Amino acid sequence: MLKLPEKNSNLSKQLWKKMSAFMSADIAMDLGTANTLVYVKGEGVVLNEPSVVALDAETGELLAVGHAAKQMYGKTSRAVRCVRPIKDGVIADFGVTTEMIRYMLRVVRNRWSLVRPRAVIGVPSDITQVEKRAVLDAALSSGVRQVYLVEESMAAAVGSGLPIEQPIGSMVVDIGGGTTEIAILSLGGTMYTHAIRVAGDEMDEAIQRYVKQRCGLEISIFEAERIKITIGSLLHHSPPLTMKTFGRDVSTGMPRSMELNNEVIRPAFQEPLCAIVGAIYTALENISPEVAQDILANGVHLAGGGALIRGLSEKLTEKTGIRFICDSDPLTCVVRGVGRVIENLDSLKNICIAA
Repeated sequence: MLKLPEKNSNLSKQLWKKMSAFMSADIAMDLGTANTLVYVKGEGVVLNEPSVVALDAETGELLAVGHAAKQMYGKTSRAVRCVRPIKDGVIADFGVTTEMIRYMLRVVRNRWSLVRPRAVIGVPSDITQVEKRAVLDAALSSGVRQVYLVEESMAAAVGSGLPIEQPIGSMVVDIGGGTTEIAILSLGGTMYTHAIRVAGDEMDEAIQRYVKQRCGLEISIFEAERIKITIGSLLHHSPPLTMKTFGRDVSTGMPRSMELNNEVIRPAFQEPLCAIVGAIYTALENISPEVAQDILANGVHLAGGGALIRGLSEKLTEKTGIRFICDSDPLTCVVRGVGRVIENLDSLKNICIAA
């Protein structure tokens, strides 16, 4: 019986892989409370948009998503409704989230693709079965053929390039918009994981409350976020940073602007920072002496948009006595991690929590 040469067989496999890649571009997604980031296999991170959607209040028709919807937030007429469908890292509004994912898929997918893509999505480590099912159903309803879920802390470790497959204890603190994920990883698995619903959004709310109490100025939640990004700092002896903010005077009800600086705003971070430090202490109390040695030697890695606050790594190092290292690009750390999973799905499928 005539057998085909091995070379021809390998050539056929390579040709099929190229055809599959052309027909369907698999994606990875960090479905975050504040921002949603999308990674396309073979291309990298191609989309980073706020998790905000604008809808027609009567018909429910999609009007805007991402930056365009965020600019409309709080400024719409009664005919338009702006929604943040992700709350504390999980889906709060299933229908709107499905529409948001479907829109983002249309933006990033190859218009000539013939096959629906596979997707890897990062989720909080404490996600419930109901919340997990909501993520799976939303992705499948939006046009994805197969979904894998990865814990955000594991994805952050993969995105940071930590040696998760080796017998080395690695600790990651991922401060996102809705949750702070704390995980200790080794040998491709999770030794300890815990998520608290205190993160970037709670910092924004704390700034909003503090400015109202201290300065008598009522500001929007997105203005509080702008203050956090522009002048937020945890260092006591940092260079002075100032900015002008706008809002409504509490006593007169009239519009007013005022100058703020980092010294005035710093106390607003105290409450959320204490909650994060407390969760880190709890994690460190649950590790073995061998893992403690690895963490002391290698430090704790910070990821997520919250890690961008000035002086956070220094403050956590001061509070715990352990070196904290901020990733070079903490905002995209999780999506780079899930992107690496979709690029190497056969070898990294073992770290997924659901399919």
